[in-house]
Amino acid sequence: MFIMINVAVVDDNIYALRAIREKLSGYSDIDLVCIAQGGQEVIDFLEKNSSLDVVLMDIEMPQMNGIEATAVIKQKYPSVKVIMITVFDDDEYIFNAIKAGADSYILKESKSEKIYDTIIDTLNGGSVMSPSIAVKALQLLKKATTEISSVKSTEINVVLSVREIEILEQLSRGMTNKAIAESLFISPFTVKRHIENIYQKLQAHNRIDLIEKAKKGKLI
Repeated sequence: MFIMINVAVVDDNIYALRAIREKLSGYSDIDLVCIAQGGQEVIDFLEKNSSLDVVLMDIEMPQMNGIEATAVIKQKYPSVKVIMITVFDDDEYIFNAIKAGADSYILKESKSEKIYDTIIDTLNGGSVMSPSIAVKALQLLKKATTEISSVKSTEINVVLSVREIEILEQLSRGMTNKAIAESLFISPFTVKRHIENIYQKLQAHNRIDLIEKAKKGKLI
């Protein structure tokens, strides 16, 4: 059974739009139902047309960029697959695109076969990345895993009371012991005792070290 795939291409560069259209023109099962020059434009299209299957999304665009648009689409229309197709392969763009919910991430230099195969694989539940992007995504994943493990270790070993957390939050805002005491209606001596306990629990050597460890441990 022949099934048409409804595709939207979003890019503010008319030459890039033309190039993608030409690359996909040879595939009879691809129907370019929407050509948009910004994120908001494709979202407006989706509000009136629920039959869209795939969005080929550029990143840097005026008004609403591709990452912002992807986040909106994946929240409102989770069944629609979003493939980032861009010239950018740096860490920040990859991380933000994945976080926004992008299903696949390839480069504009990809050949027509690669773009078509990415559409098919993504529709079948896969997640496709250009080789250079896959390497960086793996590095980001390893880094995130290490950071999460570090945070979990801190959270397991440190337990603060409600009062200690209140004081820690006020310390992070740069408040003095006296100001904290007045804010919480307790004596400065009590504040000092709580702070000493917090230092001991977090094994901190100074206030900066204390705040950094508290943030890493998700205590504040």
